[in-house]
Amino acid sequence: MVALPIAFVEELSALLGDGWSASDADRSAHGTDNSRRTALPDAVAKPRTREQVQAIVRACAAHRVPIVARGSGTSSTGAALPTAGGVAVSFERMNRIVDIRAEDRIAIVEPGVLNGELQQALKPHGLFWPPDPASAELCTVGGNLACNAGGPHTVKYGATRDNVLGLSAITGTGDLIHCGSATTKNSTGYDLTHLLIGSEGTLGLIVEATLKLAPLPPHRASLRALYADVASAAAATARIMAQPNTPAMLEFMDSACIKLARDVGGADIPDAGALLMIEADGDAATLPHAVAVLAQAARGAGLLSLDTAPDEIASEKLWAARKALSPALRSIAPGKINEDVVVPVSRIPELVDGIQALAREFDLPIVAFGHAGNGNLHANILYDPDDAGQDARAQAALPRLFALTLELGGTLSGEHGIGLAKRDFMARAYDAPTLAAMRAVKAAFDPNGLLNPGKVLP
Repeated sequence: MVALPIAFVEELSALLGDGWSASDADRSAHGTDNSRRTALPDAVAKPRTREQVQAIVRACAAHRVPIVARGSGTSSTGAALPTAGGVAVSFERMNRIVDIRAEDRIAIVEPGVLNGELQQALKPHGLFWPPDPASAELCTVGGNLACNAGGPHTVKYGATRDNVLGLSAITGTGDLIHCGSATTKNSTGYDLTHLLIGSEGTLGLIVEATLKLAPLPPHRASLRALYADVASAAAATARIMAQPNTPAMLEFMDSACIKLARDVGGADIPDAGALLMIEADGDAATLPHAVAVLAQAARGAGLLSLDTAPDEIASEKLWAARKALSPALRSIAPGKINEDVVVPVSRIPELVDGIQALAREFDLPIVAFGHAGNGNLHANILYDPDDAGQDARAQAALPRLFALTLELGGTLSGEHGIGLAKRDFMARAYDAPTLAAMRAVKAAFDPNGLLNPGKVLP
């Protein structure tokens, strides 16, 4: 722990009262995340208003104290860890849904609102906010904004960046800026809203967001397609995405995932080379047509079976394999490196083949599943962190996975962000002039380099 300046501590203690703490318990609670890394802050601030956030940032700027914004700590990349110490700014007390304007299909929220709580509040209005990460019941909207979170519905409705109209944020100098508007069309000035989304707290601390909402679909129906191999499933994905009825979800599982879901998770699913889970949504009149069109696109060379679930109860049974997967993964290895790489849909077979080759080379289970319609696959390297050999092999396999992804014209992250886990690979993903432009943007928003230092940029 680094000793913070006495004048700084006195200023923030007076400002925040019980919202300021340097206790071991609070520091520990804000020094870990889902990446299983640890880095403790020197103190924790829990503001209630944007004015308090502004005062915190200005005090930190005056005393050159690093700042890390904090949501629920569900990041798998170490993005919210205070590796340089300083102050962790927790937004747990800034958790108000300020306004729901159903007639404009917008919600105005503070960053500490939980994604799941927002969805429940929107239901009576017949609306939802499309980003639906697996951690939706735990993660905050602010965290979703920070890493441009996605989820299964991204294929139809877009990720976080596609569903935000405006932001208010505090820059590294303590200035309050307003980006975007409450309108769905806006060609006024630079698009700072989309720049801040996905910046992982390195450019500003978001204190309010105007979210774009979508109508809740009245009905859903699902299909499950089994294929002889990954290439057949990828070809089917391309056909599905080429027709006008965009699926609400299009999820992929490789053969290793299928085996795990069946043998460990207890799912009722036969052997196959690959699986696609397809969901359509809409009204009662149009949904049958959408399902028929998607089913036709799913048919083709390599298809082994195609099961249709016409209602939500039947859909739950079809989705059992996907839902059984995560518990199955946890049961076979205590450690998991979960990377969310993205490639063009046409390159999915090469990505999965490469992942299987890495699994053989490093003698570790590596399974792939995820959002096929976006080419966004979660490659899970399973290992025992307490086994020195397995740990070394897992860490050696990771850069090879990223190199494979980039060779296939892909990108390092589709929804988890960069954080610490992928920071040092950014120099492979971007050339020097592009990284220099990113650093120039960082310097403009955060000239003292105090906002989440050491993240994103190598």
